[in-house]
Amino acid sequence: MSERVVVAMSGGVDSSLAAALLVEQGYEVVGIMLRLWAEGDTSGAAGNRCCTPDAQALARYVAHLLEIPFYILDVQTPFKTQVVDFFIQGYSAGVTPNPCLQCNRHIRFGHLLRYALALGASYLATGHYARVRQVNGRYQLLKGVDERKDQSYVLHVLTQQELAHALFPVGSYTKAEVRQMARARGLPVADRPESQDLCFLADGDYRRFLARHAPEALRPGPIVDTAGRRLGQHQGLPLYTIGQRKGLGLSGPEPLYVVATDPATNTLIVGSRAELGRARFQVQPVNWISGEAPTAPLRCTVKIRYKANEVPATVTPLEGGCAEVVAAEPLYGVTPGQAAVFYDGEVVLGGGIIRLS
Repeated sequence: MSERVVVAMSGGVDSSLAAALLVEQGYEVVGIMLRLWAEGDTSGAAGNRCCTPDAQALARYVAHLLEIPFYILDVQTPFKTQVVDFFIQGYSAGVTPNPCLQCNRHIRFGHLLRYALALGASYLATGHYARVRQVNGRYQLLKGVDERKDQSYVLHVLTQQELAHALFPVGSYTKAEVRQMARARGLPVADRPESQDLCFLADGDYRRFLARHAPEALRPGPIVDTAGRRLGQHQGLPLYTIGQRKGLGLSGPEPLYVVATDPATNTLIVGSRAELGRARFQVQPVNWISGEAPTAPLRCTVKIRYKANEVPATVTPLEGGCAEVVAAEPLYGVTPGQAAVFYDGEVVLGGGIIRLS
C-alpha cells in the first residue's frame, strides 16, 4: 500500500510540481490549501494572496489534472493569532518581526502537519527550495540546490520531529528546471509569477497596515545621533529599519543610517556606516536542528537576513536557550526580531531571533 503524503498547495508552480513529482513516485497524494486570515475579508480568501479565488481555482485544477483529492483547510483563527498578531506586537515593541518564520513553525508545520498525520499521512510536502537528509538516524536540513532560491533560512525553526515528516520535492532543482518540468507536464501554473510581499497585506503596504491595527505604535519622536544630540523627528519607530539611509529627512557632511531604536523613549538613533556595523550580538531562543546544543563554541557561517550573504562566525551557546554570535567582520543591518541562521556548508545547524544588537 502506498504511503500517503499531504501536499501544501498554493496554486503556484513549486507546490504544483511537488504534487506531480510525488504522484509519479507512487505516493498517495492529497492536496490541501490553507485558508489564511486577511485584512477586511470575512472569508479569508479575497484579501490574502496565498489563497485568492484565482489561486484556489488553479490549485484545484492542478489537483484535478493529477487525479488527487483536494481540500481547503481553514486556519484563519490560528494564523491571525500566531502570525498576524505576532507581526503587530513585534513592531509595537520596537523590533522587526519575521512572520514567515511564525507561519512555518505554527501553521504549516504545526496545524497542517498535525492535520496531515491525523489523515494517516506519513509526510507533509511543500514547495520550499530546501532538502532533508537522514544521517545515522538523525535528520539534517540542507540548502536548496538553487542558491538564489534557497529557502532553508525560513525553515531553520523545524525540529527533528517535524523534519522526520517533511518532504521538499523541488529542493533538488533550480527554479528554471522547475518551470521547465511543469511545462513538460502540462501544468497551467508553469509560468505563474512568484508572490513577493507578506501574504496578509492586501496592498503590500505594512505601514498602512500598522497605522490601522497599531496606531499607538506610530508616535512621532526624536531622532538623535549616537552622542545623544537631537537631529530631527521621526514619524513612528515601525516606519524605520536598522540600516535604513533614505527617508530620514536629515542632511549632514556624511551619510547617516538607522543604527538602533529605543522603544522605551520612542527614540530613533542614527550614525555613520562604521557605527552601524556590528560583529557581536545574541540570539534567543535558538533552535538547533540536531536537537542538541553544541557543548563548545562552534565555527560556522551566519546569515542575518533571508537574502544576506553568509559570513564566517563563532557561535557560543549560553544558558537559557541563548547563544552569542561573533562574526569575523562587522555585519550591517543586524536587526532585533530578524533571524540569524547558522550553516556548515550546505547543512543548516540552527538559528534564533536576534535579541541584542
